[in-house]
Amino acid sequence: MRTVLRLLRHELRLFVSLVLWAARRTHGTGRGRAFGYARGQGAVMFGFAFVCVVETVVMSVLLHRWPAVHQVVLVLDVYTVVIVVGLHAASVVRPHVLEPGALRIRYAAHVDLRIPLERIATVRRELRTTHEKADGVLDVIVTGQTTVTLELAEPITHVGFFGRRREVGVVRVHADDADAFVGAVTRARPAPVPPLADRTGLRA
Repeated sequence: MRTVLRLLRHELRLFVSLVLWAARRTHGTGRGRAFGYARGQGAVMFGFAFVCVVETVVMSVLLHRWPAVHQVVLVLDVYTVVIVVGLHAASVVRPHVLEPGALRIRYAAHVDLRIPLERIATVRRELRTTHEKADGVLDVIVTGQTTVTLELAEPITHVGFFGRRREVGVVRVHADDADAFVGAVTRARPAPVPPLADRTGLRA
């Protein structure tokens, strides 16, 4: 039941994002500075949506002799197109946000992690195009890459899409303007604290 509720909540956020996108408004940026990450994925997402539209037309032609089946497939195809566009809209209207005292890392409607600035030990520009799963590392990947690495002085709890909780000490994200992102976070955070990895003798 919880999984169903999470899925419904996620889809509701996508529909809200479509409305905000159409109105050229953003979500949750009123108290801070926004940093976008969706610039590079737009062509990919709309390319995927176009493929879905083509499939819808083809299936309509193939199934015109079976009206009932055609109606079901048409609804599913249109819904898929809406979801794809909604995912991109959510990425646009829900950017990363540097708030007073915290950095909010987001991706579309399913990642929203608030990191207290005092927990950030180091922040640096680091382009990565390969990401292996590792304990204590959260990779928020956009179009197959991350451009900024945050090392934390103390781990924080990340709650996944289906409610799984885990502690993370390194967070890698993508930002369209990585230099501005790194500079703003560096200026906003308090005096540096050694990264957790340095103090434990471990590296992610």
